Amino acid sequence: MADASPMTDSSTDADTEDKDRRFENNQLQIIGASDGGSDKSRDHKTLRRLAQNREAARKSRLRKKAYVQQLESSRMKLTQLEQELQRARQQGVFISSSGDQSQAIGGTGNGALAFDVEYARWLEEQSRRINELRGAVNSHAGDVELRIIVDGVVTHYDDIFRIKGDAAKADVFHILSGMWKTPAERCFLWLGGFRPSELLKLLINQLEPLTEQQLLAINNLQHSSQQAEDALSQGMEALQQSLAETLAGSLGPSSSSGNVANYMGQMAMAMGKLGTLEGFIRQADNLRQQTLQQMHRILTTRQSARALLAISDYFSRLRALSSLWLARPRE
Repeated sequence: MADASPMTDSSTDADTEDKDRRFENNQLQIIGASDGGSDKSRDHKTLRRLAQNREAARKSRLRKKAYVQQLESSRMKLTQLEQELQRARQQGVFISSSGDQSQAIGGTGNGALAFDVEYARWLEEQSRRINELRGAVNSHAGDVELRIIVDGVVTHYDDIFRIKGDAAKADVFHILSGMWKTPAERCFLWLGGFRPSELLKLLINQLEPLTEQQLLAINNLQHSSQQAEDALSQGMEALQQSLAETLAGSLGPSSSSGNVANYMGQMAMAMGKLGTLEGFIRQADNLRQQTLQQMHRILTTRQSARALLAISDYFSRLRALSSLWLARPRE
């Protein structure tokens, strides 16, 4: 089926263009019959307009075809990534024996690749769980059944924080840069993920009505999350400044043996400071995880279900926005 589709597309395009030409000829014959060939200026305008319409339709078909090809290419790339991960595991490049430790032995590239595939699988499972939760909410499932599904979604979030923690040990820059996220998601990235305080702001309007006690608890949670975010952001700024000063101190001629030794010492200091990045990622993910768990405890089962659906819908729209942006026509 896949081999036949390009031929079918091109043959369909040719058939459509043929129909367009026949339509133009018919239109011109009608015009010639009605005007008796007296007004050639109108004929030329009509012909030009028909040609423009046909060109616009052709471009529209090409854009649609390119978009479909892009989707197919993305699917093939994901399949290729999964195959590469499987080969890497068979060769012993990626080790994950107990789930507590995952390291890329063959370099950071393998760690990033492994994480990207694991994240894609996590997203697929997340989509399945959210669909199950949405179905339970829409069918007014009982509290016990709904609680089981909600707890499953919350536990699934715990999985991604564990996966990210393992990946940060292999390639902290990959997690920090957010290259595993879509472009629109990266616009809102903070230390390798979402800002808990911003997520709580989005949710408050979705969860009404809230009791006074719930509203107070969520406001307190938002305030404490904001304070923790500010502290981590200030720590990152201090690290960047310290790192810049260390690197600037090694600038200058390095011809003498003393200067070379000084240079190597300063680079070793810089490497040590970079090693603290993993700690920042871990603390930020701990904050995200604790915020989700606290929110889950504050809300009722049905409110938690609505909150999890709202979070999923928000990130789904960001990913959809990225897809539309990347597939936009460029003329």
